[in-house]
Amino acid sequence: MKNKFKINEFSIYFIFSTAIIIALLIVKPIAGVIAIIAMLYVLFVTDKKIENKNKKTLQYIESLNERFDSLTKKVIFNMPFPLVVTDDKGKIIWYNTPFSNLFSNIDVMDEDFENLISDIEMENILNRTGANTFLVEVGSRTFDVYANVVGDGDSTNILLYFVDNSAYENLKEKYEDEYPIVAKIEVDNFADAMDSAPAQVRPLLIAEIDSTIRNYFEEYDSLVRKADEDLYLVIMNFKSLNSIKLKRFDILDDLRELNRGNSIPITLSIGVSSYGLNLRESYIEADSSLDLALGRGGDQAVVKIEDNYEFFGGKSKAVEKRNKVKSRVLGIALKQLIDRSETVYIMGHKNPDMDAIGASIGCLRATINIGKEGFIVLEKSNPSIDNLIARMKEEEPELYKKIISKETALSSIKHSSLIILVDNHKPTFTECPELLDKTAQIVVIDHHRRGKEFVENPVLTYVEPYASSTCELITEMLTYMSEDLNLTHFEADALMSGIVVDTKNFSFQTGVRTFEAASTLRRAGADMIKVKALFQDDFDTLLYRAEVIHNTKIIHDNIAVSTFDKKANNSVLVAAQAADALLDINGIDASFVLTINDGKTHISGRSRGNEVSVQLILEKIGGGGHLNMAGAQLETTDLEEAEKVLIEAIEEYLQENEREE
Repeated sequence: MKNKFKINEFSIYFIFSTAIIIALLIVKPIAGVIAIIAMLYVLFVTDKKIENKNKKTLQYIESLNERFDSLTKKVIFNMPFPLVVTDDKGKIIWYNTPFSNLFSNIDVMDEDFENLISDIEMENILNRTGANTFLVEVGSRTFDVYANVVGDGDSTNILLYFVDNSAYENLKEKYEDEYPIVAKIEVDNFADAMDSAPAQVRPLLIAEIDSTIRNYFEEYDSLVRKADEDLYLVIMNFKSLNSIKLKRFDILDDLRELNRGNSIPITLSIGVSSYGLNLRESYIEADSSLDLALGRGGDQAVVKIEDNYEFFGGKSKAVEKRNKVKSRVLGIALKQLIDRSETVYIMGHKNPDMDAIGASIGCLRATINIGKEGFIVLEKSNPSIDNLIARMKEEEPELYKKIISKETALSSIKHSSLIILVDNHKPTFTECPELLDKTAQIVVIDHHRRGKEFVENPVLTYVEPYASSTCELITEMLTYMSEDLNLTHFEADALMSGIVVDTKNFSFQTGVRTFEAASTLRRAGADMIKVKALFQDDFDTLLYRAEVIHNTKIIHDNIAVSTFDKKANNSVLVAAQAADALLDINGIDASFVLTINDGKTHISGRSRGNEVSVQLILEKIGGGGHLNMAGAQLETTDLEEAEKVLIEAIEEYLQENEREE
């Protein structure tokens, strides 16, 4: 702005002078000529002065550059922190003494920089795709490394200088290590274990449990307090938690091996809070993690990690609870919820099986008994349930009309409606996830081990992994919801089919209450011959199943993996049946079959439950289920890629088991 003003001022002077000269030329020509000569002289002198001034300025700048270059070189050579220069290939071409001191036993000249410090990729620096600052560890010290690229495409050098921030990192590590963590521990089968021990040794057993838990956690400088006969509260620091995680919560094994006359092994459920919370928030989060551990069947530890969970243990089957108090209380609570609701929508998981559709039909009967209007949300049938749906359409046409599509459900549901989720607790796996946002009243009834994903704030939750099937749970609840079940023969067969398919004809995951539920359904008119007819397959299905078995490959001598790559409407059913059949091979403890359906890869996993947990394996890739029956879906139609992902999960699981052993 100042220069602009001077230029404008000079222009005024020049115009003013020119005007005077013109006036003199007109009035007195001789005086005008003299004025012109004087003006030219002034311009000449001014130009010379400006030229001299510019020369002096240029000389000053050149002198300053020379002094600055000298100062820069002096500063660089006397830098107190490590400096190194590399070429564009990462080869070291210059370094200072502090840098060489970091590698006292190595001649670093002409060395590849990435060989010395692998945490930095030179290509990222050159392409500007990486950060300009890197955190690296050299020996016991931690540095912030700043990178600068100097030069053009023909000759490029990289200057890196190291700023020691070891003190800060040590302080940060100490702060993190000492952060408080809360754990809640429950002996999840305390009553059963006590009942299984002789009366005279029960005090010794209780004392042994107490001392084992206390000694284990006090070894990690933790504070242990007994809150109830089967409940403990532990406060530890983050460093102790990491040490316990490295041993994969081996206290689970210690308690399971404890034997003081008890015929039932002692199992623990442990819920642990995440890092970065105050004590009150940690306690709430530990309680939530404990609920998740119990919901997954107990005998495991659940650690909250930011927005995710880590699971440890979970290798034993869930122990059946012998009292039915919970079933009665929840049955009455469900009755009250249905009674207060305007309409009821019942929904299973995508590609429902007999357990999901059978449980849905049981819930619909409970709704009808209470006098409320209910609907089953089912977009389309599938080969697993085609026979049941066809029989429903023929024998129970009024009941069949209660099956509605997703669009119909979304357009008719109200905020006062009730949604009952059966045989599933994951929103993304439901028949219509969008429906869950339409009402705050959601009930979850499931028998699968609880996973990371769960319905947010359900009004009623009944997740019991010890149960054989959701149909077993629904049958129990029906007996408490009304004096007369009012089950038709078809409805009894539907519930029975769910129990049969999930227990593999009462051979897996079968307890006393499973047979009690089957007995109840049998008295209600369930016909096992008609139930068996629901599972009959056509000739093509048998051929497909045989083909899958023929293409099986065995890994680690006891795990069978196969794929079904044909396009078929019943591909998921074929995969599930083939996985079951593969367990009949001598020496096979687990089986997995992959197939493509609806643009995804579906994986069916089965195991005998004694050596391999298919649930823990498939949870690593987003699936879940039971110890001996689980499934997963991958967002890919490349079976080879999906098989690689599955095998990596199997290898990871086996490595974890080796560390625990």
